[in-house]
Amino acid sequence: MKWKEIHKDEEGWLDINSPDHYNNNTIETIDLIRDSMNEEEFKGYLKGNIFKYVSRYRYKDQENPVKDLLKAKWYLEKLIEVMREEDLEEGTKGMGEKVVHGGKYE
Repeated sequence: MKWKEIHKDEEGWLDINSPDHYNNNTIETIDLIRDSMNEEEFKGYLKGNIFKYVSRYRYKDQENPVKDLLKAKWYLEKLIEVMREEDLEEGTKGMGEKVVHGGKYE
């Protein structure tokens, strides 16, 4: 999941979706970070970023407070993706959902 896949230039904030400084390598920075950690560490990293962006949205960029909320949303969606991947690998589902053929949730 990439920034640009989530918020395609939402309200003109392309720098949230796919900032150039995160795409200078052949692999996205988030994937490099994930590869450097085990799954529990990576989930903690995502959770920490969610807290960071939610807790500072009113203070850091007062002209665009929604910008940090969109970043928090991206990290939350990434955490959900990781949790679902984990559920599929284990063959189980959380929140009362069940896995059906093709890895789809129902």
